Amino acid sequence: MAVLLLRLAGPLQAWGVKSRFTVRATELAPSKSGILGMLAAAVGRRRTDPIEDLLTLRFGVRKDQPGTVVRDFHTAHRLDGSKSMPLSERYYLSDAVFLAGIEGESAVIERLDHFVRHPSFPLYLGRRSCPPALPVSLGLRDADLLEALKDEPWLASYWYRKRNPDIGEVEILLDKDAVPEGEHTNDLRGSRDVPLSFDPRRREYSFRDIERHMVRVKDEALQEGSATRSGQGEDHHDPMAELDVVPGRDSEVGLDMGLGDASGETGPDHHNPMAELSEEN
Repeated sequence: MAVLLLRLAGPLQAWGVKSRFTVRATELAPSKSGILGMLAAAVGRRRTDPIEDLLTLRFGVRKDQPGTVVRDFHTAHRLDGSKSMPLSERYYLSDAVFLAGIEGESAVIERLDHFVRHPSFPLYLGRRSCPPALPVSLGLRDADLLEALKDEPWLASYWYRKRNPDIGEVEILLDKDAVPEGEHTNDLRGSRDVPLSFDPRRREYSFRDIERHMVRVKDEALQEGSATRSGQGEDHHDPMAELDVVPGRDSEVGLDMGLGDASGETGPDHHNPMAELSEEN
């Protein structure tokens, strides 16, 4: 058995489970149907292809940065303007970061890791308008699903980590049957997000039991080396560097354009922009 860890981060995410008609809601954490759909797209399966082999995978997610729910009042009309489409309200998670884990047979998980890194179809975070930030795959872990989710360093953004230095515990939601014996919390909830078919003509979902755990995470992102791993390293780029004065080059350009002396320093400006108007009057 092995675990594939995924970093789910981006400007917007949307994980619908109960969305119907003109109100498109989102769950507060990635759904199993959304992640299995992303894996199916990575492998190259179309919506009408069977997915029975993916249903044996166990799934869990850790809320490293919960994000904020935002609402989009959505309007649309046909290209020629002849007809307006129904108005809808679409909800998203903004600035969220999750750690997701997929557990299964080692050969299957290794293959999924390869395709997540080299996907056949574009990956997205629930909806096609929500592309993920890189990297998505954090690689394989030789541990059970709960242990892998507990041991991974905190993936929250640098600004969020500075704003919440005493985060305490974060929430883990995972399949009940993925929890090792003796570690059950019995904090359970149900969710109808197990996809039996993605076929648009016959979409079908089943229920699963989700167990909730609260765990402390390791904040290693500010230590040397670990920030690079989570993609949150310090940015040393200075966007104004190209505008700095370069001796021997910028000073000559400045003289040619009347911008300053040979030292590169700008002299006083004797130009009076109102002088010509005064002469005309």
